[in-house]
This record gives sequence, structure tokens and C-alpha cells, in this order.
Amino acid sequence: MILALTTEASQQQAEALAEQLLAQGLVACVTLQPVHALYHWQGRLQRSQEVQLLCKTTASALAALETAVHALHSYDTPEWLVLPATASQAYGDWVAAIAGSANRLSPDAGPAGS
Repeated sequence: MILALTTEASQQQAEALAEQLLAQGLVACVTLQPVHALYHWQGRLQRSQEVQLLCKTTASALAALETAVHALHSYDTPEWLVLPATASQAYGDWVAAIAGSANRLSPDAGPAGS
């Protein structure tokens, strides 16, 4: 299982991106979390409120996910971090069954608290 992390400028943009990634079958779940970010950009210290997207996917879907995120993202240079993860057998099987496959589940069909 792979965790991919990016941020968006607002809750609305984060939800729109997450929904597109889910509709394309590139992720099994996206967790959204509001964050306060401090970072250097164009020679200045920046502060912003953002929404972090934690995308749960598979290694086989990762390249397509990265391409989609960069194509759909509102930022010119989106944050893109990829972390390998170990999951329980049942959760890992669920992610593998969804991410990168033609199978889609109804919105309430995944494990609670995905």
C-alpha cells in the first residue's frame, strides 16, 4: 500500500480533487485534514490555511495518480510526497481491490473511518 500526500488551498478544492481521483479509480480513500502551513515560496516566508489530502493507493496506480494530481491540482507546484505503508491484511486487500481497478464501490461501502 502507498500513501500519497498533497495539499489544496481550500476544502472545496480538496474535495473536488479527491472526488475526481476516486471517480478515476486511482485511490481507495482520501482523508482530508485542515492544516496551517508555513513555507518558503518565491523568496518569502508564507503562511496559509490549506487542506491536506492523504491518498491511499497501490504501487501499480501510483504513476497514474501522480499524473492526475499534477493535471488537476490548483497549484503550479503541488506538494507531492509518497510513503510506503504497511496495512492490515483486510484493509490492504480493500485498497488493492479499488485503487487502479475498474471496480467502484458506493460511497458507504468502504471500511468505516478509512
